[in-house]
Amino acid sequence: MKNLLNYINTRFFVSKEVLALLEKYLTTVNVPAQTKLLEPGKIERYVYFLSKGIVKGYQNIDGKLVVQHLVPEHDFFTSLDSFMSETPSSDYYETITDCTLVKISKPDFILLQESTPIWAELVKTVTNEHLSCKLERVKDFQILTAKERYLKFQNQYPKLALNVSVDNIASFLGIAPQSLSRIRKQIAF
Repeated sequence: MKNLLNYINTRFFVSKEVLALLEKYLTTVNVPAQTKLLEPGKIERYVYFLSKGIVKGYQNIDGKLVVQHLVPEHDFFTSLDSFMSETPSSDYYETITDCTLVKISKPDFILLQESTPIWAELVKTVTNEHLSCKLERVKDFQILTAKERYLKFQNQYPKLALNVSVDNIASFLGIAPQSLSRIRKQIAF
């Protein structure tokens, strides 16, 4: 919880009353590695803040697992379409490492959004940051080589580059695992 409150405090002035309200509606959970948080066909009921650990979000597309999200510490994640529309998700979310998550249910999320402008502003800020990242990722796929995408990933997320399997990183970057292994060997020399 402390990491999330620090995250919020770096962006907004938060009164003691609002902090107490946040602590009332946010829940901290410890989850072991390789735990599925969401599976296709289920409705996403929570928004999560990853306080510690690594999470991946992926889909099974024609029998192939396609990693669409590698979530670093101190970031939010959810199956947004499912959470907002309360429809079944097509996503999997799974912990890669042991994780500490702060979660909020949809009813509590709405309650906070209606009762404190800070929460609404935080949601808007995080949504805009995630949208910018998605747009940049699309642009990277269009203009960067596989090696350039990996170098950028390694630079932006060194902890993920060290702690996530080659298969997951390769899928996230749209590179064959064998090609990523060759790229990593070239960089090492």
